[in-house]
Amino acid sequence: MIKMKTRNVDVFYGENHAIKDVSIDILDKTVTAFIGPSGCGKSTFLRCLNRMNDTISICRITGELLMDDEDIYAKSVDPVQLRARVGMVFQKPNPFPKSIYDNVAYGPKIHGLVDNKSDLDEVVEKSLKRAAIWAEVKDRLNESGTSLSGGQQQRLCIARAIATAPEVLLMDEPASALDPIATAQIEELIDELRHRYSVVIVTHSMQQAARVSQKTAFFHMGDMVEYGDTTEIFTNPVDQRTQDYITGRFG
Repeated sequence: MIKMKTRNVDVFYGENHAIKDVSIDILDKTVTAFIGPSGCGKSTFLRCLNRMNDTISICRITGELLMDDEDIYAKSVDPVQLRARVGMVFQKPNPFPKSIYDNVAYGPKIHGLVDNKSDLDEVVEKSLKRAAIWAEVKDRLNESGTSLSGGQQQRLCIARAIATAPEVLLMDEPASALDPIATAQIEELIDELRHRYSVVIVTHSMQQAARVSQKTAFFHMGDMVEYGDTTEIFTNPVDQRTQDYITGRFG
């Protein structure tokens, strides 16, 4: 089932044409990876999907971006509410300077998703369990989120993102700042999360894309060159540029 779709999306930063005519269907309960060399537009395009580019004054976006066939850029759509439905995890773990509990409780509280403390406790516990970190933090919920290791902080940020019950989870190179063990934990977690959410991940690691995703889009110089089943993209790409990137001829 298609969860989000874009049609003829262009992104401009002032005079710079950063994304050119991108049309893609993002499927529900599927991990879609965006790959490509640095500066090719994959993170810029990812940020269009929850209107994070709205915060950049010189950024202009044209084309259609739909979620469940509704225009997410319509005047009637509140970007804050949209970001509760389309959660985001960034490259560097960025827990709030609050307790582990308050990091996860923050979203449900500001969006009015819980009525009382026991509901909130339940959401916090469930989110931490889904982010595969509950066992490590259940006895230290009042400690600062910043006291955790890098890998734990990133899983806390994932718990924070899923606490608002999003439908889509965007991840911008979520493991690039982590060591191999923490990276493996995040990859395992992504595999679990796709049973509940549509997950879109930007990664500079082709091995990671091959391991965690079912669909892959290859970006190059602002163009989406090719999009399809991950196994096809990696074993039988249609476009020579994809072939060159995957075999390491550039990038």
